[in-house]
Amino acid sequence: MSKKLEFVKMQGTGNDFIMVDARNMDMDWSKLSNDICRNHFGIGADGLITIDNSSVADLKMRIFNADGSEAQICGNGLRCFAKYAIDRKLVKGPDLTIETAAGKKKVETVSEHGEVIRARVNMGKPILKGKEIPVAINGDGPILDQLVQVDGQDIELSFVSMGNPHAVCFIKDSVDKFPLLTVGPLVEHHSLFPQRTNFEIVNIVDGRSLQVRIWERGVGETLACGSGACAVAVISKLKNITGETVDIKIPGGTLIISWDGKGDVYLEGPVEDVFSGVFEL
Repeated sequence: MSKKLEFVKMQGTGNDFIMVDARNMDMDWSKLSNDICRNHFGIGADGLITIDNSSVADLKMRIFNADGSEAQICGNGLRCFAKYAIDRKLVKGPDLTIETAAGKKKVETVSEHGEVIRARVNMGKPILKGKEIPVAINGDGPILDQLVQVDGQDIELSFVSMGNPHAVCFIKDSVDKFPLLTVGPLVEHHSLFPQRTNFEIVNIVDGRSLQVRIWERGVGETLACGSGACAVAVISKLKNITGETVDIKIPGGTLIISWDGKGDVYLEGPVEDVFSGVFEL
């Protein structure tokens, strides 16, 4: 007899996840993520998120990419996690702390009619040292506009970790015309990145807004990436392109990122349920 797994599909600016209450459950989550996130043969999603008990925070989050690899953190996933936990009264709210592989994170939520509609995540301080990102380039300070050869051409990459590694590239041509499906996997698996990397391409709209497309490590192109939006905002502030608050316009919507240049990075955006159901294992 097959087992049945209850789930909720959620999305934050188009970044979609299968949410599973995994408290007191023991499964091969990596394999399940690979099966359940597939379009056509599974439910279809960018990742699988499990909700578990924690001894250091209100709850613990694990996130598995669509290819089965486990990620350290996910900004949009944290917002979905907060809505799931508060709407289903696993915690009281309106705020909660979440244990992740990248440390403990605090999330503040806004509700209407008894349901969370927005969330603001403290993503922590950006990591800018090469060895800690990690990237195979020495340096204690920001590594900006590093020439890297990809697909026979040089591109300028800037590096930061938000608990997971990111390579950010500002370009003059439209991000819509950039061959991300070709270049994205080459950057992700470049020898510079011992743990692979996420990759963001960016257009400057004005001093407050940036247009971004994202290639996520272990997933591919996604409509949104919370940590990626934070990475772009950090690099743009370091390059004096934008101020402390920036609107990151991504295919799935707009995320608001705030960083004073020294302390923690804050990510804010909408979040909603898509549907719930039962998956036969």
